[in-house]
Amino acid sequence: MQNLAPIALFVYNRPQHTERTVKFLQQNELAQESRLFVFSDGPKVAADEEKVQEVRRFIKNIDGFKSVEVIERKENMGLANSVIEGVTRLTEAYGQIIVFEDDLISSPYTLTYFNQALNLYRTEEKVMHIGAYMYPLVAQNLPESFFYRAATSWGWATWERAWKHFEPNIDTLMKAFDKPKKTAFSIEHTMNFWRQMRQFKKGKNNSWAIRWYASIFLQGGLTLNPSQSLVNNIGHDGTGVHSGINDIYNVIINPKPIKEFPSLIREDKDAYTAIKTFLQNRKGNMMTRIKRFVKEKLAVYFSK
Repeated sequence: MQNLAPIALFVYNRPQHTERTVKFLQQNELAQESRLFVFSDGPKVAADEEKVQEVRRFIKNIDGFKSVEVIERKENMGLANSVIEGVTRLTEAYGQIIVFEDDLISSPYTLTYFNQALNLYRTEEKVMHIGAYMYPLVAQNLPESFFYRAATSWGWATWERAWKHFEPNIDTLMKAFDKPKKTAFSIEHTMNFWRQMRQFKKGKNNSWAIRWYASIFLQGGLTLNPSQSLVNNIGHDGTGVHSGINDIYNVIINPKPIKEFPSLIREDKDAYTAIKTFLQNRKGNMMTRIKRFVKEKLAVYFSK
């Protein structure tokens, strides 16, 4: 396969998660032909210094890729600014990018999926994002991959032509939404996407991902996704800056390569319905929610 996309890996202060993420990436069938760029953010507080240095000692010795370049930040940029700057840099240099954070384990075929899709939809302006994660859907008859409106941030890829539409200004984004668009954006109010926008506006989160999805949505763009996830997030253990302790989104990774890609550039109605159904029911009944709340609180207590 020609024209392989560079991989951007964003790391901070979780050495064990970073090692697992890299280990699984190294096992990808295209790893040895791919360029890896590791963006290491600087410590936010003095207490993070030791872990940041531990991560940096590890990433300086990564092998198993065509090349490895480490970009160390002296100051703390924060994940959002680090991702935006890194993605902009690599898309301008290479025209495309594959993005991982330090808490994702992947299939041996995840890089293959990304590169095949990047090549297949390179000139399709409506296709703006390729996601590797998918919720644990129960629908049995979905195709191996499909188009959908929302962008997942746990392992993804894009092109410079799409990333140029990224709008970082939350006011500009929010002004473009009317009531029907808010409903469509939030998957008929089954997901808190609009709430995330409001929270960003109030300074309660610093999400690059919600602004990226909003940018795609307002362009009428689509995202490609696998029906069975090609990554799993191992960061929901209380160690992440933005991740709590939760097993709702835990998935079994697809062990097989994706061989079917949609030829019609339109949202898959069955996939949309399956995702909406999952989002409506993901938290379970009241007893399930209480048990999960207690479990999460105990996990936080004993992890201290």
